[in-house]
Amino acid sequence: MGAYIIRRVAAAVILLFVVTAITFAIFFLVPRLAGETSTQLAAQYVGRDPSPEALAAVQKNLGFDQPLYTQYWQFVHGIFAGRTFHFGPDASYCQVPCFGYSFKSHLPVWPQIVERIPVTLSLTVGAAIIWLVTGVAIGVLSALKRGSFFDRLSMGIALMGVSLPIFFTALVSLALFSYKWPIFPNLQYVPFTTDPLLWAKNLVLPWLTLAFLYSALYARLTRAGMLETMSEDFIRTARAKGLSERTVVVRHGLRAALTPILTIFGLDIGLLLGGAVLTETAFSLPGIGQYAVQAITDNDLPKIMAVTTLAAFFIVAANLVVDVLYVAVDPRVRYS
Repeated sequence: MGAYIIRRVAAAVILLFVVTAITFAIFFLVPRLAGETSTQLAAQYVGRDPSPEALAAVQKNLGFDQPLYTQYWQFVHGIFAGRTFHFGPDASYCQVPCFGYSFKSHLPVWPQIVERIPVTLSLTVGAAIIWLVTGVAIGVLSALKRGSFFDRLSMGIALMGVSLPIFFTALVSLALFSYKWPIFPNLQYVPFTTDPLLWAKNLVLPWLTLAFLYSALYARLTRAGMLETMSEDFIRTARAKGLSERTVVVRHGLRAALTPILTIFGLDIGLLLGGAVLTETAFSLPGIGQYAVQAITDNDLPKIMAVTTLAAFFIVAANLVVDVLYVAVDPRVRYS
């Protein structure tokens, strides 16, 4: 198992380097191929009507006049070892992990992201618990009661949940439960350390809205997996051995059917930790997703690159955890 984990970690590190290289190329190589010059990029840090001397100084101090591979190395070096920037006569040290300074505010990017991680983490974890429990439970019951009224009703609701876009359900839930019926009025994020009860109360509606989409998808996937698994030979063998139906369903059927669910769950968690853009925007939650929207609107490249790199890290890390958990969930998987 040790060798398996080492190989997976090494593959994850290589993949992260590839993602950062592609991200860097998208934001720095592609514009250059389209005709943008390093002087135009430096102008983002100067402001309106800069003098040629100011542009030349920023271009040199930030390394925009250097080859792209050198700039990429400085970008990676800044993430792992920090980096020193020169703005005029003064030097500013950007601490690890350094993603540079914002074009607009001239503030370091990473501390701004750190302030928003608890918001995105709170939204993701709470919604994930709800959709995983409800989605898997409904999927199992629907598979065991195939063709029943419960099966038809739950799959119909699941189809509706998958079909409706998240921004639509978010706005409808806000209109109904926050304005028309003020069950959750004045929704705003409150840190967990400040007031745990108010933290949970203000996140219930975003949790349910986000979980409605994913639980519907997980219910359909679990039902399909259970229907396929319960017809396998090893299930008939388990029943022939005299095992209880509960043991057959939970320890044999559900355990084997959870393998694809675990894969998708890892991807979904990684994606949402990188920013639940639509949900955070709809509910005005100051998380990473809303931060990414603001960065794109402002054309703030350091912010965009930081969010993209962080999202890639979460996705790769989640897949690494899923690879390790495969054997615990499904004994048919081997370390290879």
